[in-house]
Amino acid sequence: MTIHYPLLLDGGLSNELERLGCNLNQGLWSAKLLESNPEAIILAHLSYLEAGARCIITSSYQATLPGFMALGYDKPSASELILKSVQLAAEARRRFLSSYPHASRPLIAASIGPYGAFLADGSEYKGNYGISDQELRDFHEPRIDLLAQSTADVFACETIPSFQEAAVLSKILEKVNKPAWVSFSCKDGKHIRDGTPIEKCASLFANHSSVFAVGVNCTSPQFISELIQSIKLKSGDKKIVVYPNSGAVYHAESKTWTGLSDLSSCEAMVEEWMDLGADIIGGCCGIGPQQIKAMGKIISKMDS
Repeated sequence: MTIHYPLLLDGGLSNELERLGCNLNQGLWSAKLLESNPEAIILAHLSYLEAGARCIITSSYQATLPGFMALGYDKPSASELILKSVQLAAEARRRFLSSYPHASRPLIAASIGPYGAFLADGSEYKGNYGISDQELRDFHEPRIDLLAQSTADVFACETIPSFQEAAVLSKILEKVNKPAWVSFSCKDGKHIRDGTPIEKCASLFANHSSVFAVGVNCTSPQFISELIQSIKLKSGDKKIVVYPNSGAVYHAESKTWTGLSDLSSCEAMVEEWMDLGADIIGGCCGIGPQQIKAMGKIISKMDS
């Protein structure tokens, strides 16, 4: 598989689904729509493709076997829904290419959210799970093995807040047949959410056989430039992926965001991030198609 850089990612799936009228205020978040409203997921993906994204991330962030089974689904049904996340992204890509037959074929990244996303209590913004390596492996491995069988082009192991979790994922990803990126959720310009220095996290994957990119997501735009520089010091020749959130604050108890969304800073800072070495750029929570389109224009200008 050939990836052309710089690569423009999509933005936040949840905020686009909410704009389409979907209610995500429940434990499975956007994954609930895999059964109840799959067309909305397709339309959300399509909006980002039409905005210029050349890689869309599936709705499997919070789609896990234990998450579905806790709500009464059996294992085959839960597995089918997780795989459906890739099928819906593929359908969005098909519709896009049928409308724009001369466009380059967009990539599909299968989202692997952190253990904290399954807990649905904001733990992905803390990373203090208090569980063993084996428990983390038992959680992650079945979903990764399942999505390894899908037509997704790459894995997106994203919003990782814990060095322990990153180390467990590193071992699992050594066995998979798809390239992967690993992106961390960071609390400042030097540390991931559990307090581990980002340089230590980057060095974990510097020589990894399957991980082709390391970076950060769901992190305030103000910290991205410093994080890129730290990651580059320890990540070897890996690509750098960044897709920050809007800078707002997430409240896990109500599943809402508050605060000023500094969207203009994302657009203005893309040039700086590329100058510092970012290869893959997009947005996370609160970043929508309008901002992705603006980022794409900056990327195209710099790449021309």
